[in-house]
Amino acid sequence: MILTCGEALIDMVADETHSGAPAFVPHCGGAVMNTAVALGRLGVPTGFFAGLSRDLFGAQLRAHLDASHVSHTLCPFSDAPTTLAFVQLENGQAKYAFFDENTALRSLRPSDIPALPTNIDALFFGGISLAYGPCADTYEQMMQAAAQSHVTMLDPNIRPGFIRDEAAFRARMARMIAQTDILKLSDEDLEWLEGEGDIAELAQGLLAKGPSLVLITQGSKGATGYHANFSVHVPTVPVDLSNSDTIGAGDTFNAGVLASLHGARLLTKSALTALARDAGETALAFGMQTARITVARKGANPPWAHELD
Repeated sequence: MILTCGEALIDMVADETHSGAPAFVPHCGGAVMNTAVALGRLGVPTGFFAGLSRDLFGAQLRAHLDASHVSHTLCPFSDAPTTLAFVQLENGQAKYAFFDENTALRSLRPSDIPALPTNIDALFFGGISLAYGPCADTYEQMMQAAAQSHVTMLDPNIRPGFIRDEAAFRARMARMIAQTDILKLSDEDLEWLEGEGDIAELAQGLLAKGPSLVLITQGSKGATGYHANFSVHVPTVPVDLSNSDTIGAGDTFNAGVLASLHGARLLTKSALTALARDAGETALAFGMQTARITVARKGANPPWAHELD
């Protein structure tokens, strides 16, 4: 099983009523939940861990996880509200306004960390849950405890406007990067963390800090994987965004990579250290294939396994 650890929230997506009045429609979202849902739909045994609310939106999130075959039995529940993200689209790109104070997500604490079931092979961390607050400390502690015996993957999905203490956040990222086996960054994340420079050189520098595999996505330019033994680039297939958007694309890419490695029985520390170029290219290509379907339709709506046949 892959345990995904991070935020679940409601995306309030801009729309309009039948009469043409502006409106916002609630959709289940959050970077880590999107990855969990994508994994579940791809047929990978998947669990989810985050603080969930007992409110009406929390019920909507639980139903979404259930429908995609994702277990939430490890989640603590509270009466705190669900995080809301109001989303507006500009040329297919999402712009967000978050309402996250004192929510079930942000209030997660180290005392909520569960004993890990023996069937967990890997843990995935990322998203705004790492930006600040008790939940950020909780996920870091959880990752550090699990990294000795489990494969871990990290996608910070950095939103600078969400970071309250940049120095503390950078220090947290440095510690977590040193613990992770697979690190995924967008080119914008890479520049924010490491500064301007040649992407290949910056990625190689991150490899030296601990990960076995560094994945860099560049939107329409595709994705590149960097490993001690190889580097491999996989292009993307252009998608018309006039009737779709990029919401959940990177999250689905993460799921595709993990699903490919899981299916090939490569989600072990030794296997990732010795990963062959062909296996790395296959994983990236599957990640791009799954993400392309998500991009081709509105919202974070990852594909089911049968849609990739």
